[in-house]
Amino acid sequence: MTMIMSGAEPFYFPGGRTGCLLIHGFTGTPKEMRSLGEHLAREGHTVLGVRLFAHATRVEDMLRARWKDWLASSEDGLHLLANTCDRIVVIGLSMGGVLALLLAAQHPVAGVVALSTPYHSPDPRLRLRPLAGLLTLVWRFAPKGPADWRDPTVAADHLEYPLAPVRGGVELYDILAELRLRLPAVTCPALVLHSRGDLNVKGESAEAIAAHLGSSDKKLVWVENSGHVVTRDAERERVFDEVSSFVRRLTPSSA
Repeated sequence: MTMIMSGAEPFYFPGGRTGCLLIHGFTGTPKEMRSLGEHLAREGHTVLGVRLFAHATRVEDMLRARWKDWLASSEDGLHLLANTCDRIVVIGLSMGGVLALLLAAQHPVAGVVALSTPYHSPDPRLRLRPLAGLLTLVWRFAPKGPADWRDPTVAADHLEYPLAPVRGGVELYDILAELRLRLPAVTCPALVLHSRGDLNVKGESAEAIAAHLGSSDKKLVWVENSGHVVTRDAERERVFDEVSSFVRRLTPSSA
């Protein structure tokens, strides 16, 4: 039986006919999306926060994960929401934003939100993809990127894996290649939000994503005083308001 970290469980809040699918990031957990989900639920929306395959259990589980497993976890959530909702907005953080954009490229969603989302691999060691694949045979885990929290109170109870699996990093490299190929097929309304204080994913990624989206209805928003996990850091209320306004615009007044 898979044991999930306490506090990192997936979540579901029933509500109206607009569904919000929330997708967490690489080595993260649903907890990083929960406060945003609660905010959207208070707005009257149906909310589902998924747990990606091999996440929120043991970091060793990531050694057998492939990026298509993470996409399948996200698609499962999309199909669940489709049973009760008339329209779905997919919202992802970091790699979750990559997954949200891939869903938007392949499914008729109402809108997509990409928060702190990479366009190229944030780890330069993985740019030599063939060598990186060989490294996974001898090097299982690597240190994570720098902590960039601005709010120490939420940093203290954040839940994530303490190390980055090298195999998972290779999968991240590959899913980003897929993203760059698929972005022009994303034609639904899109919100891209990024912090200028993000030390893990550079702001150039947000600009590149916005530039390559196929949608004519797209908005790029910057926050100034947050780290990578914008859904929990110092400007989280601003982030919640931006996402809520976007979802509200896509929701008919009678919904």
